[in-house]
Amino acid sequence: MIEAIDKDNIPRHIAVIMDGNGRWAQKKGAMRIFGHKNALTAVKDTIEGASDLGVEYLTLYAFSTENWSRPKDEVNALMELLVNTIAGEVPNMMENNIRLISIGDIKSLPRKCQKNLQDAKDKTSHNTGLTVVLALSYSGRWEIQEAVKQIVKKVADQKLCAEEITQELISEHLNTKGLPDPELLIRTSGELRTSNFLIWQMAYTELYFTEVLWPDFRKEHLFEAVLDYQKRERRFGKTGAQIKS
Repeated sequence: MIEAIDKDNIPRHIAVIMDGNGRWAQKKGAMRIFGHKNALTAVKDTIEGASDLGVEYLTLYAFSTENWSRPKDEVNALMELLVNTIAGEVPNMMENNIRLISIGDIKSLPRKCQKNLQDAKDKTSHNTGLTVVLALSYSGRWEIQEAVKQIVKKVADQKLCAEEITQELISEHLNTKGLPDPELLIRTSGELRTSNFLIWQMAYTELYFTEVLWPDFRKEHLFEAVLDYQKRERRFGKTGAQIKS
């Protein structure tokens, strides 16, 4: 399938809402955490597939601010899984030249999780291949709220005036500062919504929804999404004729 993909039309940035772990586990009569554990294979395969394609940035929605309201046992187990997974994947990231960064309210994570995450980010910071962006304790509305607070403070401190507030300035105060907006969003499990993810950044993102539950997602499914993306005409408010000319 990868042979059919136009290597000159690869999205620089792909974002993924990894949905369906709990339902996958329930179908097998298992605890929800069993789905989260088996989702790691999907994560590794998707990262490998993105790297094979030459994607520059892959953002994975791992844990939202709303997920804190889930049952405490599930959250605790998921946090422990994150801690161990991040630490265990560093050698593989180093071997494959992958850089890890994160977005979200990282300070709200357990200290051990924060430490392992920071260690992984520090160790992979000089890698020049695919950049994997982990969205942890993240939501789009939270991100915009935090950006507004920063801008308002600068105005109050007379370091900025209202007339200087532009779309570019707002983007510079978001967690994703320095990252290109995603060209393609993939959501698994058949749900047709973006769930408070990258609200500002996805103004012109192409959306792709698949019925596949996240633990079953493999690089072939990623390739299918990219092939679908390449069939679309991205106009950014212009007419088709303008784009073709």
